[in-house]
Amino acid sequence: MQTDLGLHGNQLNYITTAWTCGYVIGQIPSNMLITRIPVMELIWSALTMVLASAKNFNTLIVVRFFVGLAESTFYSAIQYVIGSWYKGDELAKRSCIFHTASSIGPMVSGFLQSGAYTGLHGKGGLAGWRWLFIIDGVITIPIAIFGFWAMPDLPTTTRPSFLYSQKQIDIAIKRMESVGRKPPAKFTTKKVLGFFTSWHIWVMVPIYVLFNNGSGAQTTNSMTFWLQSFNKPGHTVYTVPQLNTYPLGGYAVAISMTLVYAWTSDGIGARWPPIVFAATWNMINSIVLAATPLYTNITRRWVFYYMSGCMSGLSGIILAWTNELTGHDNEKRSFVIACCNTFAYVVQAWLPIVIFPQIKQPKVFKGNVTNAAIDFALVCAAFLALFLQTRDRKAAAFRRAEHESDHPPDLKSEDVYKGDVEVDAVEAEPVLLL
Repeated sequence: MQTDLGLHGNQLNYITTAWTCGYVIGQIPSNMLITRIPVMELIWSALTMVLASAKNFNTLIVVRFFVGLAESTFYSAIQYVIGSWYKGDELAKRSCIFHTASSIGPMVSGFLQSGAYTGLHGKGGLAGWRWLFIIDGVITIPIAIFGFWAMPDLPTTTRPSFLYSQKQIDIAIKRMESVGRKPPAKFTTKKVLGFFTSWHIWVMVPIYVLFNNGSGAQTTNSMTFWLQSFNKPGHTVYTVPQLNTYPLGGYAVAISMTLVYAWTSDGIGARWPPIVFAATWNMINSIVLAATPLYTNITRRWVFYYMSGCMSGLSGIILAWTNELTGHDNEKRSFVIACCNTFAYVVQAWLPIVIFPQIKQPKVFKGNVTNAAIDFALVCAAFLALFLQTRDRKAAAFRRAEHESDHPPDLKSEDVYKGDVEVDAVEAEPVLLL
């Protein structure tokens, strides 16, 4: 695409930024309104196929913006829906299994790119990259249509169908009640302003922003530029299909570690250990890449490029933690999750252009050093969230002890332990136990 359309400088970065801007604009409105996701997926399919007709940079910028806008309804809304059906010891697994699609997708796309270039390049007068956009759009249409029947709403709003019986829906409602996960209520100005008086939005949103902008996605892209740099005029070391498939090992690492983090987190009943482990690992990984020369220690560079996928699996863990911490207020839960994704991409709209500019690839020393600093900040933020969570738990336990001393407990007391959330009769807000 870069060659066919004569792209130069940082124009590939700007095309990604256009998508990010559309994605950011649609995040919070779509999650608060729970837009019908299959409709937006159909629009996404059509716009993706339109990209195949692009003749210049300006067309790509405009269409990619609207592709991002259509895509904005999906990820945070799905994570919110998952958090509306599953309890604490189930949530990380479901969130992370869904998140693996963000790694499986690029892997499949890489092989599709290779196949489209090898088998379709020049067919019908279209370049291979144009065929790829057409294939992506065609694949998505039947899946989006199926979503009209398969995609559930919330337990309290889902109607019985051939997929969900009323008995199953009733069980789901009781399960969420047992852990203090509240059903939808009305958004009011007072309620929304109240979200900003809680530490959850000021800590969990920055945690997600740090994860999203300190993970290895840009490093994986750097591997493609690094491999391409071996090719010289008249001497090709890596073919186009190889450039598309060799970096996919990083996504394989991401998928594996995502599942490891999910089962570990649910198994030990805590979200912070995988976050601290992955961020520390990626911090070391980024420092090694920054310090390793481009064309010596080739094997080491391959290994550490692949290991950059170690932190990509944290999204489901962080959003599962957010779902649990804010489960006592459905609207707050929806808003905070949307803000996590929104502000992560607000930063992503400009940060890669600054620290991973195309003209500085593949060395991008500044990008790797910045990644290491972001990962260190993520470790600190995770410990801050743990401290605040533990403080709230102890405060609730103290108030409960005071309440019990004045009101001897009986079987009808409202102060009971429910699943993974402790509900305090004195203070309505539930506190998640580690």
